[in-house]
Amino acid sequence: MRRVLPRSLSRRLGVVAVLLPIVLVGCGHEPMERVETAGEDQASQSSPEPNEPKSAPSGSTPAPQDPALEEYYDQDLDWQACGNYDCAKLTVPVSYDAPADESIELALKRLPSRSDGAPSLVINPGGPGGSGADMVESVERMFSPELLAAYDVVGFDPRGVAGSAPVDCVSDAQLDRLRAADYDVETPEGLEAYREDAELIAQGCASRTGELLGHVDTASAARDMDILRAALGEDALDYLGYSYGTHLGAVYADIFPQRVGRFVLDGAMDPSLSAHQMTLDQAVGFEEALRAYVEDCQAGPDCPLRGDADDGMEQIRTLLDLTADNPLPTADGRELTAPLAVSGILTPLYDTRSWPALTSALTQAMESGDGSQLLFLADTMAGRAPDGTYRNNSTEANWAVNCLDQPATGDISDWRRQADELADAAPTFGPALSYGDVLCDAWPVEGQQRPGPLDAEGAPPIVVVGTTGDPATPYEWSVSLAEQLASGVLVTHEGEGHTAYGRSNDCVLDAVDAFLVEGDPPKDGLTC
Repeated sequence: MRRVLPRSLSRRLGVVAVLLPIVLVGCGHEPMERVETAGEDQASQSSPEPNEPKSAPSGSTPAPQDPALEEYYDQDLDWQACGNYDCAKLTVPVSYDAPADESIELALKRLPSRSDGAPSLVINPGGPGGSGADMVESVERMFSPELLAAYDVVGFDPRGVAGSAPVDCVSDAQLDRLRAADYDVETPEGLEAYREDAELIAQGCASRTGELLGHVDTASAARDMDILRAALGEDALDYLGYSYGTHLGAVYADIFPQRVGRFVLDGAMDPSLSAHQMTLDQAVGFEEALRAYVEDCQAGPDCPLRGDADDGMEQIRTLLDLTADNPLPTADGRELTAPLAVSGILTPLYDTRSWPALTSALTQAMESGDGSQLLFLADTMAGRAPDGTYRNNSTEANWAVNCLDQPATGDISDWRRQADELADAAPTFGPALSYGDVLCDAWPVEGQQRPGPLDAEGAPPIVVVGTTGDPATPYEWSVSLAEQLASGVLVTHEGEGHTAYGRSNDCVLDAVDAFLVEGDPPKDGLTC
């Protein structure tokens, strides 16, 4: 018998789908390190002319050939020391349809190779909204010594993200309120309040960000990557992208197949899926990941979840019911509302090394009625510092990119039907991930992208890595992308958690290194 969450909860958690950047499309910034509980230490090919792309993704139009692009492709990067790294700025046009008009600068960071004259490996951690420049600071503990010796590792903040003309929509105090907001969208009053906040966000993005808001789509970011390739002096782009970064890489490969070098796409998105299907798949993925966590927790000595796995799942849903009706107090004075509780539970499911933090947080909430650790986990993913400031604009960038890449479809009757489908398929998380179209329906700039397969016909082998227990980018997405790409090579990692390379799996590490360092692609269908 299917269990449907109480209607008050199933409808009042809809806002999470709008305000939770880790779930919609992006799925996680860089592969997560272990999350501590609150109170602990925290932790060569020929190249076509630069303005002659093959094509653009379904629903978009490549910029026409324009001599104005040449100055962007001809620029030199001025690398300057910044701590233990090198930093530079890359200039790109705001609009590829009018490159002679306004321009912006993208932030770059580089970890130089130990070898002179090494080529560049461009990386992206996902999101959308994750900082590639920040990710560079993690690669010495993620990547193998062989890979670091073979490449200069270059991270960039995509347009609208972090140090690259960041999208800005609301104040930090407003973001606090919006992340905690809990609406009963089954009532006219609750739905209207939800719509009003969606309008607040959309209009804030328009007024604070300006013209760039209409140009932070993935296709534009992919074209920026080709200017970066040229500025780095590379005939072909070598690239390692995680999560949403796989979509950015696949779009690049589809537009510029002859400029693809050694590409690895880890934790792939499926560009052929609708926004609703993606959300449904993710809801099911997180539901399955939560069950895997519950089973692991119950096998240990200090788990607060009693009985079998079904009982444990029910106890977590009961906790969410409680926070919907009576938010839990926390040490910093804010209340743990249901949307924040969902975010706090979802965050550690990205990485099994963070499961002990979830156990500690659930124990505190269920046995002491204290939501401090769950709030800490929710804040960790949102980039909120203890002083109430946000370390980055990942949430706002996530809104902006998603609403351009996957504009709203349907109306309230469609969204209610989809919400029921989500609640049925994933009773813990499905209700919380409903109604994501409400924000994009209010968006002030019309998105032009539409779902559709990408084949990157003419590209050399592209390695796609999928993890069987990945909740954020379900394994089936990697299978699908590898099949869509004309030269796709699938590597399967059997395990839990989001993405694979850099997570201590020697088989994946060896396969990826052999490809990126030596140029030897793994056998299609390799299972690790």
